[in-house]
Amino acid sequence: KHVSDINPRSVVTPLGRSLQPGLGRSLQPGLGRSLQPGLGRSLQPGLGRSLQPGLGRSLQPGLGRRWPHQQTQKRFLSQDPDPSKARLKLRTRLLVSLLCGCGLLAAWWYVDSEKQQKLRMQRIKQLRKAAVGQGTFSLLDHTGRRRTKQDFLGSWNPLMPPVQPIFITVDPERDDVASLARYVKDFHPRLIGLTGSLEEVEHAGRDYRVYASPGPKDEDGDYIVDHTILIYLVSPDGLFLDYYNRMKSQDQIVDSVRNHMKNYTRLS
Repeated sequence: KHVSDINPRSVVTPLGRSLQPGLGRSLQPGLGRSLQPGLGRSLQPGLGRSLQPGLGRSLQPGLGRRWPHQQTQKRFLSQDPDPSKARLKLRTRLLVSLLCGCGLLAAWWYVDSEKQQKLRMQRIKQLRKAAVGQGTFSLLDHTGRRRTKQDFLGSWNPLMPPVQPIFITVDPERDDVASLARYVKDFHPRLIGLTGSLEEVEHAGRDYRVYASPGPKDEDGDYIVDHTILIYLVSPDGLFLDYYNRMKSQDQIVDSVRNHMKNYTRLS
Protein backbone atom coordinates (compact mmCIF):
# COMPACT_ATOMS: atom_id res chain seq x y z
CA LYS A 1 0.00 0.00 0.00
CA HIS A 2 0.90 3.56 -0.29
CA VAL A 3 2.19 5.29 2.75
CA SER A 4 -0.65 7.74 2.65
CA ASP A 5 -3.14 4.95 2.72
CA ILE A 6 -1.79 3.50 5.98
CA ASN A 7 -3.81 4.24 9.08
CA PRO A 8 -1.66 5.73 11.82
CA ARG A 9 -3.32 3.59 14.57
CA SER A 10 -2.47 0.51 12.61
CA VAL A 11 1.13 1.47 12.86
CA VAL A 12 1.19 2.94 16.33
CA THR A 13 -0.98 0.40 17.98
CA PRO A 14 0.89 -2.70 16.92
CA LEU A 15 4.08 -0.97 17.84
CA GLY A 16 2.65 -0.22 21.20
CA ARG A 17 1.66 -3.78 21.63
CA SER A 18 4.81 -5.18 20.17
CA LEU A 19 7.23 -2.78 21.78
CA GLN A 20 5.66 -1.20 24.79
CA PRO A 21 3.53 -4.06 25.99
CA GLY A 22 6.08 -6.59 24.94
CA LEU A 23 8.79 -4.60 26.41
CA GLY A 24 6.87 -4.40 29.63
CA ARG A 25 6.37 -8.09 29.59
CA SER A 26 9.78 -8.99 28.30
CA LEU A 27 11.80 -6.46 30.22
CA GLN A 28 9.86 -5.18 33.15
CA PRO A 29 8.08 -8.34 34.19
CA GLY A 30 10.99 -10.49 33.20
CA LEU A 31 13.34 -8.18 34.88
CA GLY A 32 11.18 -8.24 37.94
CA ARG A 33 11.15 -11.96 37.86
CA SER A 34 14.71 -12.41 36.79
CA LEU A 35 16.26 -9.63 38.79
CA GLN A 36 14.01 -8.60 41.60
CA PRO A 37 12.56 -11.96 42.54
CA GLY A 38 15.74 -13.76 41.66
CA LEU A 39 17.76 -11.23 43.49
CA GLY A 40 15.51 -11.55 46.43
CA ARG A 41 15.85 -15.29 46.34
CA SER A 42 19.51 -15.39 45.46
CA LEU A 43 20.73 -12.49 47.54
CA GLN A 44 18.27 -11.59 50.21
CA PRO A 45 17.03 -15.03 51.20
CA GLY A 46 20.34 -16.64 50.44
CA LEU A 47 22.15 -13.96 52.28
CA GLY A 48 19.83 -14.38 55.15
CA ARG A 49 20.46 -18.10 55.16
CA SER A 50 24.17 -17.92 54.43
CA LEU A 51 25.10 -14.95 56.58
CA GLN A 52 22.51 -14.30 59.21
CA PRO A 53 21.71 -17.86 60.27
CA GLY A 54 25.24 -18.98 59.61
CA LEU A 55 26.58 -16.02 61.46
CA GLY A 56 24.33 -16.82 64.30
CA ARG A 57 25.59 -20.39 64.37
CA SER A 58 29.24 -19.59 63.71
CA LEU A 59 29.68 -16.45 65.79
CA GLN A 60 26.93 -16.11 68.33
CA PRO A 61 26.84 -19.73 69.47
CA GLY A 62 30.61 -19.83 69.27
CA LEU A 63 30.81 -16.95 71.70
CA GLY A 64 28.84 -18.95 74.22
CA ARG A 65 31.15 -21.97 73.99
CA ARG A 66 34.41 -22.09 76.03
CA TRP A 67 37.84 -22.70 74.67
CA PRO A 68 39.61 -25.97 75.57
CA HIS A 69 41.81 -24.40 78.27
CA GLN A 70 38.74 -22.77 79.81
CA GLN A 71 36.95 -26.11 79.86
CA THR A 72 40.03 -27.70 81.47
CA GLN A 73 40.11 -24.96 84.09
CA LYS A 74 36.41 -25.47 84.74
CA ARG A 75 36.90 -29.19 85.20
CA PHE A 76 39.88 -28.49 87.48
CA LEU A 77 37.86 -26.09 89.58
CA SER A 78 35.00 -28.51 89.75
CA GLN A 79 37.39 -31.13 91.13
CA ASP A 80 38.66 -28.90 94.01
CA PRO A 81 38.28 -30.51 97.45
CA ASP A 82 35.68 -29.50 99.93
CA PRO A 83 36.85 -26.45 101.98
CA SER A 84 35.93 -28.21 105.22
CA LYS A 85 38.03 -31.21 104.25
CA ALA A 86 40.91 -28.91 103.31
CA ARG A 87 40.76 -27.23 106.72
CA LEU A 88 40.66 -30.62 108.41
CA LYS A 89 43.75 -31.73 106.51
CA LEU A 90 45.52 -28.49 107.42
CA ARG A 91 44.74 -28.94 111.12
CA THR A 92 45.94 -32.52 110.91
CA ARG A 93 49.25 -31.44 109.37
CA LEU A 94 49.71 -28.75 112.02
CA LEU A 95 48.95 -31.22 114.80
CA VAL A 96 51.41 -33.75 113.42
CA SER A 97 54.08 -31.05 113.08
CA LEU A 98 53.44 -29.90 116.65
CA LEU A 99 53.70 -33.43 118.00
CA CYS A 100 56.93 -34.01 116.08
CA GLY A 101 58.37 -30.76 117.44
CA CYS A 102 57.40 -31.65 121.02
CA GLY A 103 58.90 -35.10 120.58
CA LEU A 104 62.18 -33.67 119.33
CA LEU A 105 62.25 -31.14 122.19
CA ALA A 106 61.58 -33.85 124.77
CA ALA A 107 64.28 -36.05 123.26
CA TRP A 108 66.77 -33.17 123.32
CA TRP A 109 65.88 -32.37 126.95
CA TYR A 110 66.30 -36.02 127.95
CA VAL A 111 69.65 -36.34 126.19
CA ASP A 112 70.86 -33.06 127.70
CA SER A 113 69.74 -34.12 131.20
CA GLU A 114 71.52 -37.43 130.85
CA LYS A 115 74.62 -35.62 129.65
CA GLN A 116 74.58 -33.21 132.59
CA GLN A 117 74.04 -36.07 135.02
CA LYS A 118 77.01 -37.95 133.57
CA LEU A 119 79.15 -34.83 133.84
CA ARG A 120 78.19 -34.39 137.50
CA MET A 121 78.99 -38.01 138.28
CA GLN A 122 82.33 -37.70 136.51
CA ARG A 123 83.08 -34.58 138.55
CA ILE A 124 82.21 -36.41 141.76
CA LYS A 125 84.57 -39.22 140.84
CA GLN A 126 87.31 -36.70 140.09
CA LEU A 127 86.72 -34.98 143.42
CA ARG A 128 86.95 -38.30 145.21
CA LYS A 129 90.25 -38.97 143.49
CA ALA A 130 91.44 -35.54 144.55
CA ALA A 131 90.97 -36.66 148.16
CA VAL A 132 90.24 -33.14 149.42
CA GLY A 133 88.40 -33.01 152.72
CA GLN A 134 87.55 -36.69 152.73
CA GLY A 135 88.88 -37.20 156.20
CA THR A 136 87.43 -36.00 159.46
CA PHE A 137 88.41 -33.47 162.10
CA SER A 138 87.72 -32.81 165.76
CA LEU A 139 88.10 -29.16 166.85
CA LEU A 140 86.70 -26.67 169.35
CA ASP A 141 84.30 -23.95 168.21
CA HIS A 142 84.31 -20.35 169.49
CA THR A 143 81.99 -21.37 172.35
CA GLY A 144 84.30 -24.16 173.55
CA ARG A 145 82.14 -26.94 172.14
CA ARG A 146 83.81 -29.94 170.49
CA ARG A 147 82.84 -30.20 166.80
CA THR A 148 83.51 -32.89 164.20
CA LYS A 149 82.90 -33.10 160.47
CA GLN A 150 79.82 -35.25 161.01
CA ASP A 151 78.11 -32.35 162.80
CA PHE A 152 77.83 -30.48 159.48
CA LEU A 153 76.74 -33.27 157.15
CA GLY A 154 73.31 -33.45 155.46
CA SER A 155 72.40 -29.80 155.99
CA TRP A 156 71.40 -28.75 152.47
CA ASN A 157 67.78 -27.92 151.75
CA PRO A 158 67.03 -26.81 148.14
CA LEU A 159 64.02 -24.76 149.30
CA MET A 160 65.60 -23.14 152.38
CA PRO A 161 69.35 -23.62 152.02
CA PRO A 162 71.00 -23.24 155.45
CA VAL A 163 74.49 -22.30 154.35
CA GLN A 164 76.82 -22.76 157.28
CA PRO A 165 80.08 -20.80 157.13
CA ILE A 166 83.00 -22.31 159.05
CA PHE A 167 86.35 -20.71 159.82
CA ILE A 168 89.35 -22.87 160.77
CA THR A 169 92.38 -21.08 162.06
CA VAL A 170 95.92 -21.91 160.91
CA ASP A 171 97.46 -20.29 163.99
CA PRO A 172 96.08 -22.17 166.98
CA GLU A 173 98.81 -20.83 169.31
CA ARG A 174 97.32 -17.32 169.22
CA ASP A 175 93.72 -18.09 168.15
CA ASP A 176 92.22 -19.65 171.25
CA VAL A 177 88.49 -19.96 171.95
CA ALA A 178 88.15 -16.45 173.38
CA SER A 179 90.04 -14.91 170.45
CA LEU A 180 87.80 -16.71 167.97
CA ALA A 181 84.68 -15.51 169.80
CA ARG A 182 85.77 -11.90 169.31
CA TYR A 183 86.83 -12.56 165.73
CA VAL A 184 83.59 -14.12 164.41
CA LYS A 185 81.50 -11.20 165.73
CA ASP A 186 83.10 -8.94 163.11
CA PHE A 187 81.84 -11.09 160.22
CA HIS A 188 78.54 -12.93 160.56
CA PRO A 189 76.47 -14.25 163.49
CA ARG A 190 76.26 -17.67 161.86
CA LEU A 191 79.98 -17.99 161.32
CA ILE A 192 81.53 -20.76 163.42
CA GLY A 193 85.20 -20.46 164.36
CA LEU A 194 87.19 -23.65 164.99
CA THR A 195 90.49 -24.08 166.75
CA GLY A 196 92.33 -26.74 168.67
CA SER A 197 95.75 -28.02 169.39
CA LEU A 198 98.55 -27.60 166.88
CA GLU A 199 98.32 -31.26 165.93
CA GLU A 200 94.54 -31.13 165.45
CA VAL A 201 94.73 -28.02 163.28
CA GLU A 202 97.59 -29.41 161.18
CA HIS A 203 95.64 -32.61 160.65
CA ALA A 204 92.62 -30.67 159.32
CA GLY A 205 94.92 -28.57 157.14
CA ARG A 206 96.48 -31.63 155.56
CA ASP A 207 93.05 -33.11 154.94
CA TYR A 208 92.03 -30.02 152.97
CA ARG A 209 95.52 -29.50 151.51
CA VAL A 210 95.97 -26.10 153.05
CA TYR A 211 99.46 -24.68 153.20
CA ALA A 212 100.44 -22.79 156.36
CA SER A 213 103.88 -21.75 157.58
CA PRO A 214 104.61 -19.27 160.41
CA GLY A 215 107.30 -16.71 159.74
CA PRO A 216 110.11 -15.64 162.02
CA LYS A 217 109.24 -13.81 165.21
CA ASP A 218 110.18 -10.18 165.71
CA GLU A 219 111.51 -8.53 168.90
CA ASP A 220 108.03 -8.50 170.40
CA GLY A 221 107.49 -12.18 169.65
CA ASP A 222 105.01 -11.36 166.90
CA TYR A 223 105.07 -13.21 163.60
CA ILE A 224 103.18 -13.55 160.35
CA VAL A 225 101.76 -16.85 159.09
CA ASP A 226 102.02 -17.47 155.39
CA HIS A 227 99.06 -19.63 154.37
CA THR A 228 96.63 -20.53 151.65
CA ILE A 229 93.54 -18.31 151.55
CA LEU A 230 90.69 -20.38 150.19
CA ILE A 231 87.01 -20.98 150.72
CA TYR A 232 85.92 -24.58 150.24
CA LEU A 233 82.40 -25.64 149.31
CA VAL A 234 81.52 -28.98 150.90
CA SER A 235 78.44 -30.99 150.00
CA PRO A 236 76.01 -32.50 152.55
CA ASP A 237 77.90 -35.75 151.99
CA GLY A 238 81.08 -34.10 153.22
CA LEU A 239 82.56 -34.12 149.71
CA PHE A 240 84.57 -31.21 148.42
CA LEU A 241 82.73 -29.55 145.51
CA ASP A 242 84.50 -26.29 144.72
CA TYR A 243 86.82 -23.63 146.04
CA TYR A 244 87.01 -19.82 145.80
CA ASN A 245 90.03 -17.59 146.15
CA ARG A 246 90.28 -13.83 146.55
CA MET A 247 89.89 -13.36 142.78
CA LYS A 248 86.23 -14.35 143.02
CA SER A 249 83.69 -11.64 143.74
CA GLN A 250 80.87 -12.01 146.23
CA ASP A 251 78.27 -12.36 143.46
CA GLN A 252 80.32 -15.01 141.67
CA ILE A 253 80.62 -17.05 144.84
CA VAL A 254 76.90 -16.79 145.56
CA ASP A 255 75.97 -17.85 142.02
CA SER A 256 78.34 -20.80 142.16
CA VAL A 257 76.99 -21.99 145.51
CA ARG A 258 73.42 -21.74 144.31
CA ASN A 259 74.24 -23.65 141.14
CA HIS A 260 75.89 -26.45 143.11
CA MET A 261 72.95 -26.65 145.48
CA LYS A 262 70.49 -26.73 142.61
CA ASN A 263 72.27 -29.57 140.83
CA TYR A 264 73.20 -31.46 143.96
CA THR A 265 72.78 -35.24 143.80
CA ARG A 266 73.01 -37.15 147.05
CA LEU A 267 75.44 -40.02 146.98
CA SER A 268 74.06 -43.44 147.81
